[in-house]
Amino acid sequence: MTSPQDVTQMLAELSAGRTGALDELLPVVYRELHNLAAHYLKNERTDHTLQATALVHEAYLKLIDQREARWQNRAHFFAVAAQLMRRILVDYARTRLTAKRGGDWQRLSLDEVSGLAEQKTVDLIALDDALNALAALDERQSRIVELRYFGGLSIEETAEVTGLSPATVKREWNTAKAFLRHHLTRQE
Repeated sequence: MTSPQDVTQMLAELSAGRTGALDELLPVVYRELHNLAAHYLKNERTDHTLQATALVHEAYLKLIDQREARWQNRAHFFAVAAQLMRRILVDYARTRLTAKRGGDWQRLSLDEVSGLAEQKTVDLIALDDALNALAALDERQSRIVELRYFGGLSIEETAEVTGLSPATVKREWNTAKAFLRHHLTRQE
């Protein structure tokens, strides 16, 4: 069994640039890193696709990239490892949430939507009703509104997603806005 002092010594040798120190360190710290990763993942959702082993490997790669690090001791190493694992999990969650919410689509404010509704606060139930009414008449226009208004896509990005020309998207967008404006003002 390796003592904390042995790990501290290996880390000091690693910091000093001794070749082979990294190869000696991994088997010694791997089990603890894996336990740390398992602890972090225990609190994640049950359908999480990142496994403890993958988290350890990702964190370890980031740890060994810390070429300029001056490891004080074993505790310092594991504190940095824990912080890296947390960051990896947070980045993973953000990436998943971003993809779930439309990736790198830009969000548009109601002001930018140029008068979709006269007031700045929109009754989302009324807007949903209006979109459902629009979808019953023209599914393509409804999809364009969803992409532009809720997804925040530009005309060009919407054209790319829908396979339409930018001119068609712009024309359909203007028609859809007029329909929604009329429907929403009629609801008031």
